Amino acid sequence: MSAISTTSLTDTRTTRLFEATRDAGRPAIMPYWPVGWPQLDDTGRAVEALVRSGADLLEIGMPFSDPIADGPTVQRVNQRSLSNGVTTELALQHIHDLRHARGVEVPLIAMGYYNPILTYGIERFTHDAREAGADGFIVPDLPPEESDELLAACVDNGLHLVYMLAPTSTEERFEAILERASGFIYLVSVVGITGARDRLWEGLSDYVARVRRHTDLPLALGFGISSHAHVVEAGKLVDGVIFASAMLNAVEPAPADQLPGEIERYMASLLGRD
Repeated sequence: MSAISTTSLTDTRTTRLFEATRDAGRPAIMPYWPVGWPQLDDTGRAVEALVRSGADLLEIGMPFSDPIADGPTVQRVNQRSLSNGVTTELALQHIHDLRHARGVEVPLIAMGYYNPILTYGIERFTHDAREAGADGFIVPDLPPEESDELLAACVDNGLHLVYMLAPTSTEERFEAILERASGFIYLVSVVGITGARDRLWEGLSDYVARVRRHTDLPLALGFGISSHAHVVEAGKLVDGVIFASAMLNAVEPAPADQLPGEIERYMASLLGRD
C-alpha cells in the first residue's frame, strides 16, 4: 500500500475550484485542449476562448504517438500536434505562457502518457511543470500500483496526480486509487475509448453511487460528453464534466482567425446558452 500522504494537497487551486462549483450547485466545466493544435500557435487563443466561455478547468493535452485511451478524434489531433513539432518541453512552455503571459487563472491539468514523462525525467518534469504553472497530471497508462514514484514527486511539488476509474474497476483497484487520490477522480463513463456518443451509459447512476460510497473527493465524468443534455444529466450526479471529441470535431474546420469564435459558439451550445 502507498505510504505517500496527499494531505498537503487539500487547499489548492483545484480543490478551491470544486468547492466553489459545489457551493454554486453546478458541475465544473472541464474541456480538453491539445497543445499545438490545429496550429502550433493556436493554444493560447483557444484556451482563452474556452475560459471566456465558461471553462472552469482545462485539461491540456500533451501529445504522444501511441495512446491507449484516446479515440479517433483525439488521436488525430494529437498526431497533428506532433507533426506541428510539439514535444514535452514545448508543452510545458505553452502551459507557462498560459499561466504567466496570458494570465489564465483556472486550474491547468496536463494530460499525457508515461513514457514521455520518464524520458524527460520524473523529478525534472514535475519541477518544470510546477514552475510553468500546472496544477497536476492525468496519466492514463500509469496503473496506480506503479505510480508512487511520480506521485511522490507530484506531492513534493504541490501537484495533483489524478487517477481514472472505469465501470469495470475492481474493488482492489478502487482501494489502490483512493489511497493515492487527490484533487478529483476521473470517472470513465464507458468501457472503451474516448469519443462523442449519442447518450450516456444507462448504468451511470449506479456506477457513480458505487464510487461515492468510497470517497468524498470530487468526481468528474469523461468519455462521451457531447451535448447540453449530457451536461445536465451528468451534472446531477458528478462534480465535473470533461469533454473533448465533439468539441474538437466541431471547431476543427474553422479558419485560424475564426477559431476563438467557433469555440465560443460551441461552448454556448454545450452549456445551453445559445
